[in-house]
Amino acid sequence: MVTSSLSASWLGARTGLDPGRLETLRRRGDLLAVLRDGEYVYPPWQFGADGQPLPTVPRLLATTRAAGIGDERLAELLGARAGLTGDRCLGDALRDGNIEHVLSVVLAAPR
Repeated sequence: MVTSSLSASWLGARTGLDPGRLETLRRRGDLLAVLRDGEYVYPPWQFGADGQPLPTVPRLLATTRAAGIGDERLAELLGARAGLTGDRCLGDALRDGNIEHVLSVVLAAPR
């Protein structure tokens, strides 16, 4: 289950990203969205502090999809707490620019 995801309307209001633009980015493979109650929602780990999509997200999505990892599973993995202590998640490592680490963990995770 994906928790704390953001709706297109919330993102539009907070970041200035038009919901139509978000849909285009999702369809193009530049953003991840999962369906919740008939609406696409966007996990927050794929956005930087400025609210804009991280430039590493397209590579992450292409690599994991090619490896057969579904979008729901990817959202779950990146939203899960990293380690036994602390409140960081794997998505924080993506925000920090550690794409290689994120890919290695995600590709090694059970599907």
